[in-house]
Amino acid sequence: MGITKTDLFNKKQNDMANVAKTLGHPARIAILQYLVKSNTCICGDLVDELGLAQATISQHLKELKTAGLIKGTIEGNSVCYCIDPIGWKKCRDAFAMFFVDVNTKGNCC
Repeated sequence: MGITKTDLFNKKQNDMANVAKTLGHPARIAILQYLVKSNTCICGDLVDELGLAQATISQHLKELKTAGLIKGTIEGNSVCYCIDPIGWKKCRDAFAMFFVDVNTKGNCC
């Protein structure tokens, strides 16, 4: 398998592809949905909510944090996460600009 030539694409395309890759796992979607629904910082509730192992959830949280969709704090053994409003807005705006209305005219396919 070849290496992806990300340098052929602009920053917005690469950023959007990275976020799409991060969103490409249903556990991450479930985590984000839970955080949005809760509208508060979550500390340890995700294991009970999702039924996944703590190590698995931690890995997914790390990916979401790296993508800038969530932020978190560590205080002793407690790790709390919530939606990062800045990253969330960037993601929402990027996808809104991408998913524009398509008006196909004529005989397409």
